[in-house]
Amino acid sequence: MIRRLSFVLWLSLLSVAFGNPRSVVSQPHALKSFKVNDTRNEGTCTYTVSVRTSCLSTSNTRDQISLVFGDGYGNQVYVPRLDSPSSRAFERCSTDTFQINGPCAYQICYLYLFRNGHDGWRPKHVTVQAHASSYYGQAQPVTFYYGTFIPRAVWYGFNYCAGRRVAPS
Repeated sequence: MIRRLSFVLWLSLLSVAFGNPRSVVSQPHALKSFKVNDTRNEGTCTYTVSVRTSCLSTSNTRDQISLVFGDGYGNQVYVPRLDSPSSRAFERCSTDTFQINGPCAYQICYLYLFRNGHDGWRPKHVTVQAHASSYYGQAQPVTFYYGTFIPRAVWYGFNYCAGRRVAPS
């Protein structure tokens, strides 16, 4: 009897664990009330941001791409235009790398992109690496996986800050 009950309990646990799989990676979402902190270049920290454009994207984009990322303690890095208008950044199947200076942050836990224009753009992922010499905590790279077109004129991305506010209102 105990053996049969143990077997039934074991099967129940297996069905709960594997019966309805959940994605560990969340989907990007829009933030309609997001406010950017204007202290964007008042720091001494350097970050490397790598942006991989999806092979399913348009061939290239002339859209303005803005970026904001930060930690759960209010430290935020804001880039009003990630590329220059004359560059050939964000071409299909390409990776573009940018060096960004901004306020020092602890572990990066949110990242949002903003697209303004009419071409459209589909990033595959964005990786932020803080340079170890100027970083408050671990200098681990953080990758945010998009895989979808960025909507126009709205901050779109991820917040993994465990309930902390990502920006002052």
